[in-house]
Amino acid sequence: MNIWARDLDFKELNRQIKTSPEDVCIDECCGQRFIASGLKDKTLTIHGTPGNALGAYLNGAHIEVHGNVQDAVGDTMNDGKIVIHGSAGDALGYAMRGGQIFVRGDAGYRTGIHMKEYKDKKPVIVIGGKVGSFLGEYLAGGLIIVLGLHSAEAPVNNFIGAGMHGGRIFIRTNRELTRLPAQVIAEIASEEDMREIAPSVTEFAACFNINVETLMKDRFYLLKPNAKNPYKQLYTAN
Repeated sequence: MNIWARDLDFKELNRQIKTSPEDVCIDECCGQRFIASGLKDKTLTIHGTPGNALGAYLNGAHIEVHGNVQDAVGDTMNDGKIVIHGSAGDALGYAMRGGQIFVRGDAGYRTGIHMKEYKDKKPVIVIGGKVGSFLGEYLAGGLIIVLGLHSAEAPVNNFIGAGMHGGRIFIRTNRELTRLPAQVIAEIASEEDMREIAPSVTEFAACFNINVETLMKDRFYLLKPNAKNPYKQLYTAN
């Protein structure tokens, strides 16, 4: 099903998406909010710029955006996959608890804030470019990977992992990471660490036709919670 979205408000657009018996392609998307919220079983292709909360509470659908996206993409998503060929705004993957988000370009502030995992649910965010401050703030679980494509500088800003007490963050860079909060330990990723992220980086590279071997041969930093910091003591039993 094809939908011409330019003159539709977000309620009507979402009604057409959810009542369609087949996969949906949206043309001329122009800032409509809450697209595909809670969607389970469709493939949704979007041309244009979706508004805030694209894929909120997503529960298994596949969304591919040929353009940029605004804030809070994948808010509290539970399952599924969101592929963005442009850049993303702030709070990408807020409280995400499952599924995957791949962004070819950059992402704004507070990417991955409050992400969490439980049993077989492990959310993954991969950013091709750079991210703003407060990456992985209060991170409780899941995996965040920042690849820093086409960036000579460290692809992250200030306060990475502030309040972090779970999960893992990988940063591809040859620059030293500075101004890290006390809740975070940074170290060069080991071979075992690299094996952990290889499937996600490989899938990301396939989405955007990037040579995965070029990405994986470079140095990655692993950021993980400092077991001695007070946040971990507040949120865990050990």
